[in-house]
Amino acid sequence: MNRQAQAAVLFLVGGAVLRASFTDLYLRYVKAGLRPLLLVAGIVLIVAAIATVWYELRQPRTTQANQPEREPDGRGHAHREPRISWLLVLPLFALILVAPPALGSYSATRTGTALQKPWGFPSLPAGDPLQLSVVDYAGRAVYDHGRSLAERRIRITGFVTLDRNGAPYLTRMVLNCCAADAQPVKIGLTGRIPSVMQPDSWLEVTGTYTTKQTKDPVNDGAIPFINISRARPVAAPHNQYEE
Repeated sequence: MNRQAQAAVLFLVGGAVLRASFTDLYLRYVKAGLRPLLLVAGIVLIVAAIATVWYELRQPRTTQANQPEREPDGRGHAHREPRISWLLVLPLFALILVAPPALGSYSATRTGTALQKPWGFPSLPAGDPLQLSVVDYAGRAVYDHGRSLAERRIRITGFVTLDRNGAPYLTRMVLNCCAADAQPVKIGLTGRIPSVMQPDSWLEVTGTYTTKQTKDPVNDGAIPFINISRARPVAAPHNQYEE
């Protein structure tokens, strides 16, 4: 590609990054905390595109006119860039026009639970029921043995996954950096489990801590359970990933 084409591609990439950053689209790719870096990256790309065009326009036209056209062997006519190279722009339009779905049960059932031991267990706020993330509940249930969860009603939201035997889990995908490294954290369900459980449907469950645990069949990671007293379907949240 010539410099004008390079500038156009830079501008399109920068615009796509800025569009994703100013909407919820970026949450399908990276964790929420990286939004400022995406904004900076988009601005830098657009500035680079403008600078490229400005540099080209200020070049003396005589410099370009006086340059001899050469064949590949150095004796004559210059060749145009292959037009097929513009196909590289197609993924940009996919980014602009199509929002990819967040990772769900298909990925979760094929990946072992990624539960890691937390650095600590801060005091939990008052409230009934207590709203917790899947990661927070699972970490306290497995590594703190439920000490901070005892005698508390707990509310958790996640999407449904079913293992090979049809056992249901409440799951969230956890990001370290971006969707490419997303891994699931799972909570087993016991108690008043809904009679119909569809994979990828979102549930808000209210229940209490139980000592029951199992092993993830994929990597033998610990999966705690929650004893459900109430469950209701909900819409997918604004950010479907946890950090």
